[in-house]
Amino acid sequence: MRVAIVTESFLPSVNGVTTSVCRVIEQLRARGDDVVVVAPRSRSAAPAHYAGAAVHRVASLPVRQFDVGLPTPEIERVLEDFRPDVVHVASPFVLGARGLAAARGLDLPTVAVFQTDMAAYVRQHTPGAAGAAAAAAATTWRWIRRIHSWADLTLAPSSVALADLKAHAVPRTALWGRGVDAALFNPAWQQDALARALRRELAPDGERLLGYVGRLAPEKEVERLAELADLPGTRLVVVGDGPSRDAVGAALAEAVAASAGRPNRSPVFLGSRHGDDLARAYACLDVFVHTGTAETFGQTIQEAGATGLPVVAPRAGGPVDLVTDGVNGYLFEPDEPGSLRRQVCRVLESPSHAAALGRRGHELVRHRSWSRVVEGLVAHYKEAIASRALRRSGVETPAA
Repeated sequence: MRVAIVTESFLPSVNGVTTSVCRVIEQLRARGDDVVVVAPRSRSAAPAHYAGAAVHRVASLPVRQFDVGLPTPEIERVLEDFRPDVVHVASPFVLGARGLAAARGLDLPTVAVFQTDMAAYVRQHTPGAAGAAAAAAATTWRWIRRIHSWADLTLAPSSVALADLKAHAVPRTALWGRGVDAALFNPAWQQDALARALRRELAPDGERLLGYVGRLAPEKEVERLAELADLPGTRLVVVGDGPSRDAVGAALAEAVAASAGRPNRSPVFLGSRHGDDLARAYACLDVFVHTGTAETFGQTIQEAGATGLPVVAPRAGGPVDLVTDGVNGYLFEPDEPGSLRRQVCRVLESPSHAAALGRRGHELVRHRSWSRVVEGLVAHYKEAIASRALRRSGVETPAA
């Protein structure tokens, strides 16, 4: 199969969209499929190939920490030259919108992957009265509905995301989850010498380590960890970096200093980690805490589960599919003060219970390999190809 992937984000930027696109490319290439990637031009050094797939860079505009791909005719030229069987558009908004329009003009089958809840981000970042934020979010949803209506199929990563798409009248939708690298993220790292040395460094007095892994950005709501800063005998660990690094650091340090009793050790920031170093960081933790309420999935929850960690996450968005109360962790109510703290305490009150949550979490995700998940994606590609063929013949496929 020949697959063109148009993505709003790609290496060297590291985020959920980039990570999932990289895993898809790797698995498609392992199957023997031909792949080409269209991505924004980067301000820093960027690969021209990835896993044997050529990467075509199009003009971009720097917006904060992002390189936003511009809707240029370069996309049409790449698609015309490559003549893919299907066009995969990852998290379409600007560049992806042009990719969908270009594919439509060339009568190419398209699969759009809804991955970023832009409406929620717009709502969070719109200043002024709540009504202004709601209006901006509604406008964003109208744009999302419009561009996804150009796709033969739109895939959502979670049941909540799928319901949101349906509620906003996005047609032809289906569920497609994400895989996890269980060979990299697994409980064996807890016995690794370097991981154990790192844990001794982070918890010299046997503290229980409460950790977050991910980008540090406003929409990730990492400041919620401040609610846990004074839990006796614990220490906060943050793995990742981003524009909110200083704000998060200040909020957590202030919360620790304000503790009524003897303050815990200062929160520790380990920065961005990848590969084995990231796996070791997970393995050091006692509880994984996910804070963001606008996640369409929650890949780090799967990685923590594969490592054998109990998880506490908000009862909102993608985590609802990934965490079951009392099975592999607990969900907290994001609008209820103290809920996050109470759920973390439920994990901490019994080491044997915490261990059981972690074991069940590992069992739940260890079979979700990327190879299996991408086989499901290929089935969706074939569905889109068949749908496009029917539409060419004048038969309209029903909206799902």
